[in-house]
Amino acid sequence: MRVTKRTNIAMRVLMFCAANAGRLVTKAEIAECCNASENHLAQVINQLGQLGFLHTQRGRNGGLSLGRPAEDIKIGDVFRVLEAPVPLAECFADVDNTCPLTEACRLRTALTDAVEAFYRSLDPITLDALICQNEALMNILNPGKGCAERDAALAV
Repeated sequence: MRVTKRTNIAMRVLMFCAANAGRLVTKAEIAECCNASENHLAQVINQLGQLGFLHTQRGRNGGLSLGRPAEDIKIGDVFRVLEAPVPLAECFADVDNTCPLTEACRLRTALTDAVEAFYRSLDPITLDALICQNEALMNILNPGKGCAERDAALAV
C-alpha cells in the first residue's frame, strides 16, 4: 500500500499543529518547516477543517490549530477518511474498472483484508503519541519546546 501525498501532507500539518499547541499557526510556517507547497497545504487544510481535525480562523490574525485534543485524534481515522477515495487497485474503482476477473477474484478480498489490517494497526496510535517524548521531532517542528511546555501552554 502506498500513502497518498495528501495524507502525507495532512500528517505533517497535524503534527505541526500538535507541536505548536496553544497558538494559531500559519500555512506559511507549515510550508517552510515541512517542505510542502502552500497550494497543496491549502487544499489539505481545507479538508482537515471540514472533517473537524483542524480549526481554521480567517483574517489578519488568523491561522489554524487542532480541532480537538491531540490525544483524541486517532491516526487510523485520519488515514481512513483521506485514503478512502483512492482505489487500491482497478477492481476497487466504481468507474473505469475493466478487469474481467472482478466477480470471481479472491485477490480483491485479500487486499480488502490487508487494507483493514493496515488501518487497524494505526487505530490505537494517537497524534499525541507521535509527538510526545519525541524530542527529535519537536526540535524540527517547535525548537525549544517539548510536550511539558506545550501542555503548560494549553493549560493557560
